[in-house]
Amino acid sequence: MAVPQNKISKSRRNQRRAHDGLTGANPNECPSCGELKRPHHVCPSCGNYADREVIARAAETDLDDDAA
Repeated sequence: MAVPQNKISKSRRNQRRAHDGLTGANPNECPSCGELKRPHHVCPSCGNYADREVIARAAETDLDDDAA
């Protein structure tokens, strides 16, 4: 059975894990609407990808006017 010969200190253990942290997002600007989006993904605000409309967005309605 594998048993460590010597204790690994907290400092040495944490130094080994120093590169395991998460990296930040890398947003790009959408060429059609100018909003920030993830690279190589459809723009969530306008639905365009590679200068063409992929997802047709319905016109937004105000719920307060419809409820009255």
